Amino acid sequence: MRILVTGSSGHLGEALVRTLRERNHETIGLDILASPFTDRVGSIADRVTVKECMKDVSVVLHTATLHKPHVATHSRQQFVETNITGTLNLLEEAIGARVKSFVYTSTTSVFGFALTPPAGAPAAWITEEVRPIPRNIYGVTKAAAEDLCELFHRQHGLACVVLRTSRFFPEQDDNEAIRKTYENGNVKANEFLNRRVEIADVVDAHLLAIERAAAIGFGRYIISATSPFERDELADLRMDAADVVKRKFPDYQAEYARRGWKMFPSIDRVYVNERARRDLGWNPRYDFRYVLDRLKAGVDPRSDLARAIGSKGYHDDKAGQRRYPF
Repeated sequence: MRILVTGSSGHLGEALVRTLRERNHETIGLDILASPFTDRVGSIADRVTVKECMKDVSVVLHTATLHKPHVATHSRQQFVETNITGTLNLLEEAIGARVKSFVYTSTTSVFGFALTPPAGAPAAWITEEVRPIPRNIYGVTKAAAEDLCELFHRQHGLACVVLRTSRFFPEQDDNEAIRKTYENGNVKANEFLNRRVEIADVVDAHLLAIERAAAIGFGRYIISATSPFERDELADLRMDAADVVKRKFPDYQAEYARRGWKMFPSIDRVYVNERARRDLGWNPRYDFRYVLDRLKAGVDPRSDLARAIGSKGYHDDKAGQRRYPF
């Protein structure tokens, strides 16, 4: 089985190629940047390049994208060309090549304004049924690409699975107030309660999507660590998250105090991964309990895969606030 991985020089693309190679799958990595995991340097916006890379491919894992941080450095047209036109090129060439399954890496950012309830309201319970309200060109183009996948399934029978991943990158938070208030590891640990996922679990979700795509036909799935919270705790989470976490994990306070860490005073959303666990048979291993136990043992909570990949950043311009758009 020959598998095309787009964005093969990025965090997830590299993780997928590494894992697929270890399992002796034939891969072809496509990215605009050269790397040990990229076989063809080129853009998904270039139809000729896409056509050449699609030869003899059975599965497409489409991770290539312009991300939220690129909003500060790239035009809206560039977002359209990469995230929409690039996806369209891949879908059309996949049909021509008789690809069996197409897995598209989307993002929970498509939910946009739906993620932040009004002041005084409970935290948002985010399932696949929540209607996306994108807040920027990134969210708009990712949502449009999802719809293209659904269209190609309906019109051409292409098995397409959309995976809306939550945060898995190691870079610092894009919120200046968060960066100034919390140490980076503190932020990441807190986020495993409601909006973060370990890259090793993301890879597992993609590999399961390949296996289940034909039976699913088309589906959208939230890929995030399993949250410990229930719907009846949403109001308390918004008002006093630390108290709710203390009830769930009485041992967290001592470890956080030892490290000089703090829990977020308020949590505004909870990503629900129930559908992915049910339909994909996905069993994410990394959650807040796992992270807390590793911290208490003095062990790095990151997966071996995350440590191997490290931090990549998103682009060359790291001046000032340009890395952190709203």
